[in-house]
Amino acid sequence: MFHNKLNYKLINITALMLLLYIAVSNVGVWWGILMGIISILAPFITAFALAYTCTPIVHFLEEKGVRKWLAVTIVVIAVIIATSALLIITLPLVYDQLVSFGTTILDVISEVGEKFHLNLGPIEIKMEDYLNEIVKNIGTFISNGTAGFLNGLLSFIGKFIVAFIAWIYFLYDMEKIRKAVKLFLLRHSKRNYLYLKSIDTEFTQYIKGLTIFLLIQLVEYSVLFFIVGHPNWLILGILASITTIIPYFGGLITNIIAVITATTVGIPTLIGTSIICLIFPQVDGYVISPRIYGKTNNVNPLITIMAVSIGGTIAGITGIIVALPIYLFLRTTYQFYKKDLKSSMKKMKTAI
Repeated sequence: MFHNKLNYKLINITALMLLLYIAVSNVGVWWGILMGIISILAPFITAFALAYTCTPIVHFLEEKGVRKWLAVTIVVIAVIIATSALLIITLPLVYDQLVSFGTTILDVISEVGEKFHLNLGPIEIKMEDYLNEIVKNIGTFISNGTAGFLNGLLSFIGKFIVAFIAWIYFLYDMEKIRKAVKLFLLRHSKRNYLYLKSIDTEFTQYIKGLTIFLLIQLVEYSVLFFIVGHPNWLILGILASITTIIPYFGGLITNIIAVITATTVGIPTLIGTSIICLIFPQVDGYVISPRIYGKTNNVNPLITIMAVSIGGTIAGITGIIVALPIYLFLRTTYQFYKKDLKSSMKKMKTAI
């Protein structure tokens, strides 16, 4: 009689919920393992992402009658020249501005302490030591390099060579890889192919949009801060570009730094910097960003903030950076399997 009343489906659901609880409660462990795997695969992931981004350029050249090998060669040489020129031109300037930036920060701390009669000496000393260490390390890296930097440099060069070779391979065979994956999925499940295609569309839109937006932010804010006479215009332009990866909060950090450092320059520069920080983030958020990302990657601001907060809590800066891509992946997965999930929930309710 007891056997007849035993609900095995309910037991299975309970076991599933228990496994889910164990997985969630140990999310830090799983995340650490995942980050370790990603660190090992980072050169190949980077190479594949870069090849994926450059593939449309190769297709464009092929449509103009350029052979595949020549189109790939042109893209590779163009990227090498552009990257080398950027480093040669900007690295010395960035170094000089970083030194100036450190001096400005120290001046701000000193002026605040004097104006409000605060003892900020310990903070100023620590900040000075920290900035001097950064400048010293960068200067050492640019010149000869210490043993620690040399080891790091050798490791970086090794990974760079692997990523570079893998990039060329992926770029040349990207179409073959896509076709192979497509045929494999179509043989086994057309639905899985459609799912992967939707993920591919979402991430293609995100990667292309992010790359274009980073470049726009770099040029836009470097030029704007240069026009208003901010001495650290290039550093702020680079910060504005890099911190774009962190939605909402990244731009806020750059703006705060810009305004604080402008206070030591003069009233006109401070006013110009404040106007930039108030107006142009709105232009970026409501005009430029929607045009670049399109409707595919539109995400509710509240959800974005929640995703960034959760990512930061779980995995720090890495979690903040990957929070939005992970959310896009989960959202696309849910939208694709929404009907299946609703059907499964109905069956579970009926069983219970």
